[in-house]
Formats: sequence, structure tokens, C-alpha cells
Amino acid sequence: MLTHSYHFSLQHRVEARNPGRMLGSQIFCHVSFPVRCFVHGVHLWKWLACGLRNVGHVRKGLHTSRALFSGRVTPIFSRALAFGDKIAIIDQNGEHTYRDLYAQSVRLSQQICAVLNCSSRDLKEERISFLCPNDASYVIAQWASWMSGGVAVPLYRKHPLQELEYFIHDSLSSLVIAAEEYVRNITPTAEKLGIPVLPLLKCGVSGCTSDKAVEEVPLATDCPEWKNRGAMIIYTSGTTGRPKGVLSTHQNVQAVVTGLVDKWEWTEEDVILHVLPLHHLHGVINKLLCPLWVGATCVMFPEFSAQMVWEKFLNPTPPRINVFMAVPTIYSKLMEHYDKHFSQPHVQDSIHATCRDNIRLMVSGSAALPVPVLERWKNITGHTLLERYGMTEIGMALSNPLHGVRIPGSVGTPLPGVEVCIATESLREEGPSYIIHAQGDERDTKVTPGLDGKEGELFVRGPTVFREYWNRPEETKEAFTPDGWFKTGDTAVYKEGTYWIRGRTSVDIIKSGGYKISALEVERHLLAHPSIVDVAVIGPPDMTWGQRVSAVVKLKAGETLSLEELRNWARESMALYTMPTELFLVEQIPRNQMGKVNKKQLLKHFYPT
Repeated sequence: MLTHSYHFSLQHRVEARNPGRMLGSQIFCHVSFPVRCFVHGVHLWKWLACGLRNVGHVRKGLHTSRALFSGRVTPIFSRALAFGDKIAIIDQNGEHTYRDLYAQSVRLSQQICAVLNCSSRDLKEERISFLCPNDASYVIAQWASWMSGGVAVPLYRKHPLQELEYFIHDSLSSLVIAAEEYVRNITPTAEKLGIPVLPLLKCGVSGCTSDKAVEEVPLATDCPEWKNRGAMIIYTSGTTGRPKGVLSTHQNVQAVVTGLVDKWEWTEEDVILHVLPLHHLHGVINKLLCPLWVGATCVMFPEFSAQMVWEKFLNPTPPRINVFMAVPTIYSKLMEHYDKHFSQPHVQDSIHATCRDNIRLMVSGSAALPVPVLERWKNITGHTLLERYGMTEIGMALSNPLHGVRIPGSVGTPLPGVEVCIATESLREEGPSYIIHAQGDERDTKVTPGLDGKEGELFVRGPTVFREYWNRPEETKEAFTPDGWFKTGDTAVYKEGTYWIRGRTSVDIIKSGGYKISALEVERHLLAHPSIVDVAVIGPPDMTWGQRVSAVVKLKAGETLSLEELRNWARESMALYTMPTELFLVEQIPRNQMGKVNKKQLLKHFYPT
């Protein structure tokens, strides 16, 4: 078995200051621990030594979320030793067992505490930013941050340095961990902020520690401190404003993970293909922490490649992929590759049979899934994509069923532990209040008589909901109702026994001539046009109607389309007031890594005044 481990060194001297605590005037130049000498220091961690567990008797109980850890909050790394030599990660460097990941995380956590002069081995929620590729180093940096008592702040390698500086500075990070290939670029930024950089270097060492040594490591299975302790800060995508740091606790993380493990029936036999960035909830929770929670295997690509994904789908060599999750844009690119390279009928039949028989679950999220994409993907693979709804602040909240009918365009019903309601806020003398249209949980949804099918803002509460916007107490307060509902800012409706998201209230709900028009619904209709590849609908101001419906469209190569032709085509399926009154043809619609369009920027581009 090919394995890789990591060692760490601090290669420069820097003045290191952290708000509220002096770290010391100088950071020593070089820290290095032998790969086999990490275990002896673990018992010094007060909150890690809350209880020894005989890991040899645990593994059989860890294949579901409720079998062993129900009611207790424990970080995911504390489960790793129960899976021992099972393969956790397969990446461009080789295979990594759960034991490998744990051992290397412990070693890095010691280095973190040494660099930050933290003799207590508990950073008490100091922030640790880390910049790693999509491979095992990400998990090691994340787990080590948690083992050190820190809050993990993942950075994304494709963000410009100015953005990275903003995230590091805004989070008040005490340290930046950087994979070897990113050290040169990030060091000047860190030095500017007075923050040390801890390089994470790859080296080819097989076997990190003895079985006996690992089994003697205490696991934090009963520590009460974990519940409300900060786990990670993930920054919002910034599609409706400056990115905000969303601070989630270990309880929040565990609640999201166990809810998905339960509803999507994760087991340690699963093998998921991971192609998404790791600075958003979708990539971090759904595709990485869920499989690691149950002892499954995660195959990580450094970045998305349609060719490589298809090759992996069709490759019979174990471990064989049986779970896949992506954003709508990726499914569109996979279909483009399919059309170019798999034109022969017998090849298409083979692909359909292979995907249908070997893959148990395919999920789409992070952006609205166009119905034409869903239908075409079903024709190609035999899979009806499972649509779900979540956001950085609430984790995953709604999901279509794993078994049963999935209604195209809907996002299903609440996940375990999640409460939702659809409401309209109203102003009263005693202050703002709200009228509930529908309210539900995993078991049932009740509709207020007379308000059936009425749109409103989606509210969410429960253990998955974040603790705070980092360093933004007023914005945190404004984001919640007095009785604890988080206001998502999304317009939703409950009908036909399921929830539907109409879009962001601020940019996706167009108010024109007294009508409220869902830009997402208009987009879904327009994507059925045979010449349209991609579309974004915006609502610029209009002196007569309030707002008007404008469509920004990317056409298939060689196609043409006029506004008149589009409106004539749309008459068959769209109400007159929802049809676009403006058409902009573009070569490409800008989307972020998760497939989202920044519609405020799009409006500024086409309407600069």
C-alpha cells in the first residue's frame, strides 16, 4: 500500500502578535518531530484526556450516526482510530488510512502548540487558517487545528491574495498552515499581518506509529467542552455582500453530519468521489466529513476534470465509486463531455447500466438545479439527482428522500433535528413580528389555514444552526428572530407535500407590476429552450413596472436568438408577466466555484448607473 505522511517546519522569523495575547517576540526557526515520536505528548491535553476508550471494541458500532454517539458531541477525529487501517483518503499522493490521518494530525497539533507557545495544549478557540490542496493534507490541517483547541479557517488556493488576506485578517488568525506549494505565495501576506506560517511538507513515510501506541491515545468521547466549542469559520460566498465568517461549533458540525448520515444511509462501505473546493459547506461537510464519520473512503481529485470523473465512474477496479455529489455546473460539464466522446449507442447503453447498477446516490446542490439538466442526467445514468437545500449558516436543512419520489425543482422536507417555517414579517407597535404560513420538522409540516401555498421567507432553527457571524454581533442579532429562528433570506413555499425555494429574496424575487416573480423559475423555463446553454435572470429597476425581467443568456455554439423569438417560444409555457423583456447574449456567465452567480455584480455590469 502506498502511503504518504507529512512533516512540518517553520522556516522564518517573524514578529507574532495576536489580539488579546502576546505570542512572543520571536518564533523559533525550525521545528521538527520524528514521525514515530508523537504519542507521548497527547496525554497533556486536558480536554483530550476526558476518557480512555478501548478502540478495539468500538468499530462495529460506528457505521451509523445513532449507534454509539447519540447525544454526545465529539469531533470527527476522535472516531478515526476505530477504523484503524481502513483506507480513508485516496488522492494524487496515494492511500491514507484512518490511523495515518490521526497520527499525522496529532504530530501537527504538537507543532501548532509549540509555534504558538501554548503550553496548555489548548488554544481556546484561537483561529488557525490553512491553505491546502484537495488531498489528505486538508484533513490533517483541519484535525490538527481541532486537536489544538483551535478554530479551523479553510482558505481556497484559487482566491486572489487580497481575498486570502481579508479572510486571515478578519478571522484574527494566529497562524497560517500552508501546503509546500503555497508557502511562497502566502508568506508575504502572513508577514504583513504579523502571523507565522507553518509549512506542511509531503514525505514518503509508510506507517506512522505502532498499533499499541495508537490504542493508548485517549479519545475525547465525553468532554462537555466540545458542544459549544468553535469548530470552523467558513466565509459566505459574498454573492449578496462582503463575505462574513460563519462560526460553527462542534455540535453544529456533528448535527449536520449525523443528519445526513442517517437520511442518506452512509456506511463504511461507501466510496465517494470528491471534486469540489474545500472552503464551502458542500465540499467540507457533505463530501468529506460525512464519509470520514462512518469510516467510508473518499477519493479526492485535486480539481474537477470531466474526463477523469467519467473514467472513475466507469472504472471497475476497487474501490469503486458509489456516491457522487456536485453542483449543477459540473453535471452540465459532464454532459458536454458525454456528448463529445460517448456518441455510440452501445457505449451509451453501457454507461447507463454501469452508473445505474454501481452508484447508489447522486446529489446536486449549492445552486438551483435546472430541470432539463435533471432530466437529461436521468436519461444518461438512470439516476434522478437528489436535490437538497442548505447554506453556510444552517448546514443542511432540507432534502428529497433517498428512497421514494423526488419532485424536480423541490428541495424535499426537513432533515433530522431541523425545524423550518415559512413566514412573513410584519411591523407592530411592540416591534417586528411574523405570520407563520407553514411550519415543520422531519415528521410533519402543518399549514396555517388559509395560507396554503403562500410564499414567505424561510426560517430555520435547531442544532445545525451556526453560533455567530465572527466579530459581527449586530449582524448576528439581526439574523435571528427574538425566539431563535434564523432568517435565511430565501423565499420559499410549501406545496404538494414538499418545500420549494424561489430564490434569494434580495436578488431572485423580481417585483414587477404588482407580481412577485421568481428569477429561478424563469431560469428553469428558459433552460428548456434548445439553443440556450446557460442563463441568469435579473431584475433591473423600471420606472413603470418597478422592476423588469432581463435574461442574460449563453447560447450553444453557432446558434442565434432574438428577444422576439424567445418570447414567442416562451408563450407556450410561461405567463406573460414572467417572460423576459430584455435579452443579453454573452459568451460566458460568471459563476463562482460553487456554481453561483453574483447577480448584484451582474446588475452593475449591465446597468452601471
